[in-house]
Amino acid sequence: MTRILTVSATLLATASITATAQARPMTPEDVAKLESVGTMAVAPDGQSIAFTTSSLPDVTEGEDNGGFKGELKVANAPDTARAYLPDDISPSGVAFSPDGSMITFMWSKDDEERAVWGVPVDGGTYRKLAAAEDAEVRSYKFSPDGSVIYMLAGPVEDKQRTKQKEAGFNAKVYEEEFRPARMLVAQMGDEVDEAPREISLPGFVSAFDIAPDGSFAIVDTAPTPLVDDSYTKKRVNIIDLSDGAVRAVVATPGKIEDVEISPDSTQLSLIAGIDMNDPAATTLHLVDITTGEYRALNQGAPEAAVDAEWLADGRLAAVVHVGAQSVLRFYNADGSVAGQADPGELILTRIEQAGGTVAFAANAPQHPTELFVWNDGAFDRWTSHNPWLSEITFGNQRAYQYTATDGTTIEGVLIEPVGGAPRGGAPTIMNVHGGPEAHESNGWQTAYSKPGQVAAGQGYAVFLPNYRGSTGYGTAFSKAHQGRYTDPEFRDIVDAKRALVAEGITDPDRTGITGGSYGGYASAWGATYYSDEYAASVMFVGISNQVSKFGTGDIPYEMYNVHSLKWPWDDWEAMLRVSPVYHVDKANTPTLIMHGEEDTRVDPGQSLELYRSIKVRKPEVPVRLVFYPGEGHGNRIAASRYDYNLRMMEWFDTYLKTGDRRAEMPAPRPQLAEGAEGAYPEEEDED
Repeated sequence: MTRILTVSATLLATASITATAQARPMTPEDVAKLESVGTMAVAPDGQSIAFTTSSLPDVTEGEDNGGFKGELKVANAPDTARAYLPDDISPSGVAFSPDGSMITFMWSKDDEERAVWGVPVDGGTYRKLAAAEDAEVRSYKFSPDGSVIYMLAGPVEDKQRTKQKEAGFNAKVYEEEFRPARMLVAQMGDEVDEAPREISLPGFVSAFDIAPDGSFAIVDTAPTPLVDDSYTKKRVNIIDLSDGAVRAVVATPGKIEDVEISPDSTQLSLIAGIDMNDPAATTLHLVDITTGEYRALNQGAPEAAVDAEWLADGRLAAVVHVGAQSVLRFYNADGSVAGQADPGELILTRIEQAGGTVAFAANAPQHPTELFVWNDGAFDRWTSHNPWLSEITFGNQRAYQYTATDGTTIEGVLIEPVGGAPRGGAPTIMNVHGGPEAHESNGWQTAYSKPGQVAAGQGYAVFLPNYRGSTGYGTAFSKAHQGRYTDPEFRDIVDAKRALVAEGITDPDRTGITGGSYGGYASAWGATYYSDEYAASVMFVGISNQVSKFGTGDIPYEMYNVHSLKWPWDDWEAMLRVSPVYHVDKANTPTLIMHGEEDTRVDPGQSLELYRSIKVRKPEVPVRLVFYPGEGHGNRIAASRYDYNLRMMEWFDTYLKTGDRRAEMPAPRPQLAEGAEGAYPEEEDED
């Protein structure tokens, strides 16, 4: 089942998602009801796959507002998925017990803390398997023989502190009152183990796994749970399970992501950064279990390793993104390349395997994430969660390359308007990703904050640039922006506009920009420094002042190590000059600014600074600031997401589609779908 072939496009008929009845454009209401595959696990015998679907309440049809909900399903062939739990259970951390008799998951019942539960594969009632006293279970793993469950759980309740809070002494000491998670070992049985044993761990643990031979665990730790420490000081510890002693430490200097243990328990695969200044963990390594020594397999290649899984025969299967596309690559146990498969239009994002079955989460230009299975050289699609997408008329989407001002080749993803661009070019939205240590793939590109096919259906072109600083093109490319805020990274976006204009795709006078986080920084820069280039801007959780950003965000060392390479006090004026607020005198672009009130990554004050500066210094320029209560660095709740999508498209329709920079602003409240709770009622005819 894992025979290696280079897959041609003709082998991918089962994975091709060509719409069968194209009839209408996509709408914000469609985005609000999208459903996709979440977590997944393959049964030990490889005969079935358990997975969760992920969706939000459909607030456009009056469903109660809320966050993402998962539903557990099991499939043993294409289009055979069936639900396994009641609707009111939203599981996470789905796995199989080692003997394959149960599907296990984490869930919080009523007011109880989250615990480990299981449901028999052959049918029956779900039951609690393991729990931690007065604390939630964050993750869990079985011993190889299934006799115990290892759990990463929160700290025991500090009852004195709880009593103080109830009495009104609820002051918080910033970045000091941390309490580490615990690793607990619970015995499996008919009754829940009420007194699980604790294993002492070094530092603050974020993830762990158990070796196939059961002798050791790998544990990701950092000195504190601060985000900066998770980026710059995380280490993989190899812990002896018999006595808790640290056998070895994998002392990688850069960021750490996916870590997997080989079937013979002799080595690890590790996706990590190559040094402290590497913006992202994209290089695949092999690690010797005994010594902790590591070596890179694809360092310097123009690509990014995304996920990996060891196969039963000792080979390593890795999902690798090469620019805007993806490949499946196989490595021998010694690190040599054994072969590679091309999934065609699919963008592979995750891989799981067991019992000879290799499963993938993957998306494509015309569908969000679905479940696929590797089948003798082909990628078979097993799920279809949004059948109504067959009704949508999609704009043509493709990877697009152009040459920047200095001769560098830059790539991105282009979505053309439905029906193509008219003579003179179409209104165009530059949709800029955050990070910038991330990249856009030529897969599904429509979301609450990404105009994608909604915009294409309304006559817009959308371009998603992988500007310098992006991953997927090698570490040298992702470091190319360091110490050079805004140039070349944001100049690359202007160069993209000019290339699209030259091809007749884009109208130069009706080009807009949007993005979140670092993409919000780009949008603010486009509204100020590059205001002549952009007729409208929508900035989300973005940066407006690099000086105040340092003192109000939670990643100062991250900003220093992989972005600025200097501190604000090294050159105050230089930091101001790369801040959008410094260039508000140039602002002539209608700007919509949106931000979560609870954002700790980019303080909401960053949005307030830009709003206030434009409002006072350029009162003739349309500007609006929208805060989302309870939201952080990106919206999680259904109503907030739907509201965002409506506001974004209304802003572009008002200023970008018309090209009128002084048009009257849209109404403060967007027009909700008729079925949404709180929608404006239809006017009744008078008698």
